[in-house]
Amino acid sequence: MDKKIILLTNDDGIEAEGLYRVYSELKKEKTFEVKVIAPDKERSAVGHAITVFNPIPVWKEKRDGKFFGYAVDGTPADCVKLAVKAMLEKIPDLVISGINKGANVGENVIYSGTVSAATEGTVYDIPSVAVSIDNIKDPDYSFAAKFTLKMAKKIISVGGLPKKTLLNINLPDLSEDKIKGVKITCQSNAKFNDYFIRRIDPRGREYYWMDGEFVEVAKNENDDYCAIKNGYISVTPVHYDMTDYSKMEYFKKWNIGKEL
Repeated sequence: MDKKIILLTNDDGIEAEGLYRVYSELKKEKTFEVKVIAPDKERSAVGHAITVFNPIPVWKEKRDGKFFGYAVDGTPADCVKLAVKAMLEKIPDLVISGINKGANVGENVIYSGTVSAATEGTVYDIPSVAVSIDNIKDPDYSFAAKFTLKMAKKIISVGGLPKKTLLNINLPDLSEDKIKGVKITCQSNAKFNDYFIRRIDPRGREYYWMDGEFVEVAKNENDDYCAIKNGYISVTPVHYDMTDYSKMEYFKKWNIGKEL
């Protein structure tokens, strides 16, 4: 039986601990062949950016003296594009992006390079998942890596995912015995309350640091933010067709064509 090819990428960079921990867990499954193609350095919050006006350098990376994967001087979406269209002999059976340090919930889904790498997989009709853990400082990836393997096996066993739909998985940073369960969730309206800190550099030029705090505007027990804050794993189906079909009839009533 041919092994299933798992493409592993992220936006935290090829040296990120979360990537290595999930790689190590996936390698335990003898029916999987894991291919690592990830950004050479952190590319968080780059969204679905791709490189079009510059060459994209790629080189081999080693871990503990052994070949680990390919580092790409590009974005997470670049990594998936290169893997599918240039670097891999066969199209992957599954794309896994993560494990990201910090949750990707609410409006973060728009900016997330982690989610965008998975989205790029769905562009090529490859079942894809984004995995994140709700801790940006020092997360424990142990259970998250095990759960990712479990989800990978489940997706393969059921024959993939619905077309154009990825799974955005967020885990609370808790030990396995403290996690209450898994919820199928919707995207919340949680967002950053942004503010900018104004400073002056040594040459007298003005610059700004962006900062802020993550807040949820309205609580919904079935959304991604509430799920992880209440101790549940959040699994959100995400569709990259952003058409608001519920509003199409409303805009048709504008009779815009008559204005031309």
